[in-house]
Formats: sequence, C-alpha cells, structure tokens
Amino acid sequence: MRIVVAGAGLGGVAAAVGLHRAGHEVTLFERAPELREAGTGIAIMPNGLRALAALGLGEELRAYEVAALSGGLRDRRGRPLLVTDARQAQQEVGAVAVVERAELHRALRAPLPARCVRTATPVERLDPGPAGVTVISGGAPVAEADAVIAADGLGSGLRAQLFPGHPGLRRTGRMDLRGMLPRPPGLSPELLACQLVDRRSGAMFGLFPVGADRLYWFTDSPLPGVPPGPAEARRQLLTLTADWHPLVTALIEATPPADVHVDAITRLAAPLPSFAAGRVALLGDAAHAMPPDLGQGASQAFEDAAALTRCLTGAEPADAARRLARYDAERRPGANRVMRAAARQSRLTSLTGPPAWLRDMLLRAVPTRFATRRLAALWKV
Repeated sequence: MRIVVAGAGLGGVAAAVGLHRAGHEVTLFERAPELREAGTGIAIMPNGLRALAALGLGEELRAYEVAALSGGLRDRRGRPLLVTDARQAQQEVGAVAVVERAELHRALRAPLPARCVRTATPVERLDPGPAGVTVISGGAPVAEADAVIAADGLGSGLRAQLFPGHPGLRRTGRMDLRGMLPRPPGLSPELLACQLVDRRSGAMFGLFPVGADRLYWFTDSPLPGVPPGPAEARRQLLTLTADWHPLVTALIEATPPADVHVDAITRLAAPLPSFAAGRVALLGDAAHAMPPDLGQGASQAFEDAAALTRCLTGAEPADAARRLARYDAERRPGANRVMRAAARQSRLTSLTGPPAWLRDMLLRAVPTRFATRRLAALWKV
C-alpha cells in the first residue's frame, strides 16, 4: 500500500520505519526543514521498549536502560511518601530506558531510506476519496495514499479535520520545565527515578540518570498565565524550591537557562470517539494527548506504531479502512485508560492544603509491595 505518515516526531518516525519494513510504500512528511527532535531527556517505560522491540528498534536502547532504583513519591525534603521496589517491577515487566531526545530520534530514523522522507512539507488537509486519500500541502496535492497516519502532535490540525466537533486541547493550569546536565560527583542514588511533591504549592520535581554521566530533571508547577521564558521560569522555580532538598536547587542552578525547556501542560479535553476514520488513523499525541505525570506519552506512541504495523502487515489498498478500524479497536481502550490514569496522577501530585496533607498521610500507609504491584500493572499496559 501507499502510506503517508504526517509528522516526523518520535511516534511518526517509529511508525514509518515499521510500515516500511512491512513492505509498504511509505512517505514521511515533516513540516520542519530537517528531521530533528528538540528537548532534553525522555523516559521510555517497559511497554514502550517492548513496542520498539516489536518494530526491530529496541537494540539501540539497551545501553540506556536504567538499573533498578528505588522509585515512588517523596516530600519536598526527600522523605519517602510512597515507596516502590523498581527492581521487582522491572523483573516482572522489563526495564526503563532514559535517553536524550535527539539521540533517540536519530536512532529511530536511521533505518528509513532518505527517499521516504519529505521535509518542509506540512500536511495541511486530507481529501478522502472512494479509492484513496489526497494529501494537501501548500494548497496543492502532494501525494495520493491508500492510508494516512496522522502523527502531527498535540495541536493536530488533522485531528480537528477528522473530528470537527471535538473540543480539542485543554490547558491543565500547570507548567513543565525540563533540563539536562552532567552528573555531579558523589550524587546519592536515593532521589533518582523518584518524584518530590510539595503539598504547599502543588509543585513536583523528578530526576532520572541518562547513561553513566548525565542527569535529566523535570518539574510540574502551577501556571497562572502565559508560560514565561526559560530564564524567568528557572528563576521562579528556584524561588519555589528554595527550601526543598538541596539537590533540587543545586541541579536547577547548574543548568543554564539556554538548556531549560518550558511548556504549558495540555491534554485532550475529552477522549476521541475513534482513533481512525476511514483510511486515516491518528497516532501519539494527536490521538491521546495526556499530562506527562506517568511518563507514558512516548511509550503510548510507540505502542500505536507497533499496533499499526501489525494491523497493516499484508494489507492491500482495499483493506485499509477495515485494518485501521482494527487498530482503533486494539489501541483506543488501553490508550484512553492510560490517559485517564495520567490525569488522575496529575491531580494527585498537584494537591495543596488539607487534601495534600491527607494524601501524604495515606501514601505513607501504602505497603511497598502493593505500590510495586500497581507500578508493574501500569507498565504492562
């Protein structure tokens, strides 16, 4: 089949590689002048690694697997609230990998021949017909496809075209800051792969190792208005975390403003009625944009890519709509379940005042064994 993938983010590239290897004639369209991925680090959960392995893309990530660490939630001083045994969870369902986004993007796109890629070509509209889909860019047709995979991200214009009555994105009133830096000597491992939460402000700080010598940190804090620039956001975060565990402010201060990435956190206002419409399917954030609290955004996109490859393997042009309906039936229930869980986790960690005090008290009472089972269950999705 002739398959167009619109959007060359991590999920779109993974889908393009999988479909190309399945024998389809794939064209990957990207609006930017070159294939690239901006940002800092990214954590790929065990379910995401399994999906990449199914696409033949997992081997490159073995070097970035994180040794089992004590995870869970801690208070702003670093004292345990909810403790999970990550070693036990990883034994049950697999490892977590943490890698720089740009490195991951390069590794994923390496198997895709250059002839399959068209940059500086945003997909603006799709015109479905009885025998295929016409892809429009710059007001003119640029391709005819038997199937189209819309992987055009959070603000997906193709999602809006397919489901014009859907309310689209909604801001959560939160802000995400992320940074990477060299790993300082003598760092205690107790705070790695866990999240610190502050019941006064509702802010959160998390930390992961990247390889042997780097760290990736990320935060979630209130956003009353428009996101500030990196320097101002960093200054505000330092003020907010001044009396947290000293490692938090030390790492933020050691990260230059130019290396800090700031985003307003958004999610789909409501689940989509379908991930497919005729010969067009949605993938990744275009299908199930969610808060980052469970670290499942990329992993869910990779699961989408693996499912699309399975459903379309061996398909002929006349099979496209039926095979994409199968993809929807396979992926939508699980992805929407994770999207709801991420929203619940976001609400839990951003509590303030008496509800947050009660949260902390209840979390301390949860046995480690139970918390570990819940973590393993999430990674099995």
